[in-house]
Amino acid sequence: MRNRGVIVVGGGIGGLSAALALARQGLRVRVLERAREFGEVGAGIQIAPNCTRLLHEYGLLTEATALGVLPDSIIMRDALDGSELTRLDLAGLRRRYGFPYMVIHRSDLHGIFLRGCAQEGVELLTSQLVTSYENTPAGARVVLADGSSQDADVVIAADGLHSVARQQLIGDATVNSAYVAYRAALPIDQVLGNGIARTDVVVYIGPRCHFVQYPLRGGEMLNQVAVFQSPRARDGREDWGTPDELDAAFGAACENVRKGIPLMWRDRWWRMYDRDPVTSWVHGRVALLGDAAHPPLQYMAQGAIMAIEDGWVLGQHVARGAGWDAALAAYQAVRAEHCRRVVLTARKWGDLWHLDGAKRLQRNAILCARDTHDYSFTDWIYGPTALTPDQEPPLYPDIPLDSVQPTVGA
Repeated sequence: MRNRGVIVVGGGIGGLSAALALARQGLRVRVLERAREFGEVGAGIQIAPNCTRLLHEYGLLTEATALGVLPDSIIMRDALDGSELTRLDLAGLRRRYGFPYMVIHRSDLHGIFLRGCAQEGVELLTSQLVTSYENTPAGARVVLADGSSQDADVVIAADGLHSVARQQLIGDATVNSAYVAYRAALPIDQVLGNGIARTDVVVYIGPRCHFVQYPLRGGEMLNQVAVFQSPRARDGREDWGTPDELDAAFGAACENVRKGIPLMWRDRWWRMYDRDPVTSWVHGRVALLGDAAHPPLQYMAQGAIMAIEDGWVLGQHVARGAGWDAALAAYQAVRAEHCRRVVLTARKWGDLWHLDGAKRLQRNAILCARDTHDYSFTDWIYGPTALTPDQEPPLYPDIPLDSVQPTVGA
């Protein structure tokens, strides 16, 4: 494979992890980041075993573990009455899949990949606004806002939900879920009286809303995420997702949730969009990666993980030495179908979490009947990342809500 170099557009977690994966295969890699400096906005992120496995392969898991937290359990509770519905024992999860479930600050994970890229000799460039993409006889080219251009064997567009490459190559629109997320990362001492679980990931699911809490940075901080459906968004208004809607959405929640809501950051919020899945990620020598290819809703906590997997899979196919066209075709053949499943399952799980009335009670009954060590819902996602379509495991079993009768007063 000729090595004129690879350009990765976008210096987020997806772009940097892809750059690292390709640099480890001996390729010259440039990362073009539009901002003045590399950084990551947000708070906590959950890293399941399908991703900690890759961090281990890159030699980064020890550093990540030192910066993050390995929780004991994932506990799902009803947001209205606070009752426990089900839990995942994460020690058992580690035994099953060989690698831990981790929670970590997004900026810490981003920094790990940034340092890894620097150590591998990746060229890291900032203030590089890419405005268009072209295929050339020798590979691909990006054109920048200042009129200059850069050429490479391959261009990887990891430029996020509002990807310039996605718009140019596919031209589809984002899909508005009408849900919005508020976040906060707080000193643990500030919330000790709020009924928090210091060693667990806790998810409260409720009618048109949910609330997540888990520790960060060795247990010194608590991460909170509050998600709700905006009535204004459903009405087509522009001023949606505002703090007054946040307060109203959780007004009927249990005490532990209500104590957490006033602590959310109120000067910023994240409107939740995804895109309909597409199978055409590769266009000549320009390839989409991460949220540019498959932006999901957050319910499966797999968005950043899918991006990290994308880069690893591409790097593995590059290592086979069959040339760029073969590597890109193999990458698209396996990743597009896997990520289609995740995007559509995330939508389905979002609907399930946010049920009301009798359907909420049916859902709760199904969750309460689940055994703590039942892994049938995680085997398809937390196992080894598939390199070929035949390695992709079957999807989890579907349990219809109407298979149980709602318990009155539950």
